Order: sequence, then C-alpha cells, then structure tokens
Amino acid sequence: MTFGVDLTDRVAPNRRNKTMEVILLERVSRLGQMGDTVKVKDGFARNFLLPQGKALRANEANKKKFEGQRAQLEARNLERKSEASQVAEKLDGKSFIAVRSAGETGQLYGSVSTRDIADLLTAEGFSVNRNQILLNQPIKTIGLTNVAIALHPEVEVTITLNIARTADEAERQAKGETLTTAEAIYGDDINDNARPENFFDPNTEFEGGEDNA
Repeated sequence: MTFGVDLTDRVAPNRRNKTMEVILLERVSRLGQMGDTVKVKDGFARNFLLPQGKALRANEANKKKFEGQRAQLEARNLERKSEASQVAEKLDGKSFIAVRSAGETGQLYGSVSTRDIADLLTAEGFSVNRNQILLNQPIKTIGLTNVAIALHPEVEVTITLNIARTADEAERQAKGETLTTAEAIYGDDINDNARPENFFDPNTEFEGGEDNA
C-alpha cells in the first residue's frame, strides 16, 4: 500500500528546531507502535519518516485515511514480519569476511561503511538495504565486529563482520588471534631482516643522482 508523499516536505532553515505530529504506519524503534500519534523533530519527519512511508502527518484527513486502511496495513505488516523472520533464521549469527588493505597496526586504508556491508550481504544472497544496517560509524580497523541489522521494525539480527588483510588472516582471526602487531602477523621468531620496513636501508646514498656533463 502506498501513501502519497507531500512534495512540499522540504527542510527550511527556520524549521530545523520545529516539531511535527505524525501517525506511525509501522513500529518505529524508540518512537511507538503502528497507529500511535507522536511528536518528532520536523527534519526527522521530513527527511526520514514521511519519505520512507513510515508515518503520515497527523491531521484529520490522514487520521481518517489511516483508520480506513488500518486492517490492510496490519495485514501487510504481519506479512513483512513473517518474511523478515524467515531471512533472520538464515542470517542471524552468520560471519562474513571482508578483505581490506590495512597497516600492521590494523588501521584500514579507508573504512567499511553500511553501503559496503549491504553490498557484501547482497553478494551472499541476502537482500538488505544500507538503511537497515545499524552502524553508528564506519569501521576503520581489522578484526571481528558484531553488526546489528533491522530486517523489520520487530525483527533484528546480529552478524559478525570479519575484516582482514587476507583470507588467511581472516581464518586466524576467526580462531581468536589478534593481528595488530608485526609479531602477531609474522610470528614470535620473526627475523628482523624479513620485516617489510627492513627491505631497504634509509641511510643508503644512491649514486648517479645527477647527470654528468
């Protein structure tokens, strides 16, 4: 079922501190259940709740519209919840490997975002939108990270993201190793001369730097 979105719903500077009353069309975490009338920040309503079809403006016309279609909305919600629960059975607790470039300390050359995670899950056969991934900020280090995913307002799962420099290191991390030092990566008996930074001598002077006349 589709409710029209008011095309005039744009955020103006003088509206940023205003609030709006909306009718929830589904359960929204920390706000309420379907049918509840709640007051939210104007920007949150205009940028998220209204365009995502999660709420309607709380006016008399929309209240009547909601009540007239409430049974259909509830039926659709149950159908979506059932579909999400089936996906949850396959997805919850699974581990996914993401191979990324990183330094010896484990700092990534870049980061892993919600979009990256959504793409990874899609490649594995799970249809997940980046907005369903509950990640406060991009991941910037290797290691195992638990990530929550809201498949439905009432169905949430947790996966483990195994971010490593190589598939071999991902396997070692899965067994409990922490690979954020040279010793951990190369072994306790590492030969100092075998370390990457020792393949050259920074004090070496190179001849032929200038062309001879």
